Amino acid sequence: MIVTPLFVIFMVLVFIAVWLFINTIDKRKWLTFLVSLVLAPVVYFYLFYPILNIFSSYHHEKHFNAEAWEDQPELRYEMATQITNDSLLIGKQKSEITTLLGEPEWLGWDTTLKANSENKWNYNLGFKPGAFNNLQECLELNFVNNTLESIRPYQLEKKFE
Repeated sequence: MIVTPLFVIFMVLVFIAVWLFINTIDKRKWLTFLVSLVLAPVVYFYLFYPILNIFSSYHHEKHFNAEAWEDQPELRYEMATQITNDSLLIGKQKSEITTLLGEPEWLGWDTTLKANSENKWNYNLGFKPGAFNNLQECLELNFVNNTLESIRPYQLEKKFE
């Protein structure tokens, strides 16, 4: 287990909450301290931490890996930050993009053509973990003269039945 400042702060808060609760049951300070000391980690790891993970939108981020991109399409959102922020793919040709990311999953709509454009490729990145998340992460790659010019992340709302 890695001890971080946030972990220590949360652990202290849980300890204080358990202390206050146990203090309402028994007024003996040494017993309250002992029970709080034992129960605080249990409450933290089995109650507080799971609830925190359900409602927070934290997710792991990974470096781009073409094999992982192909093998685990539902976890592509973990690599999206590096692709968009580091301009990892900007300036590459369509053939290079196809080699790295595969064929586009769908083509984007071009309002000037009033049709799907061969220069707007879209990829599904999956859903970020979290409770009540119905937004599918996506990337749109825009090409000019067969060269990638820009990458635009966006989200699609999905309805689950």
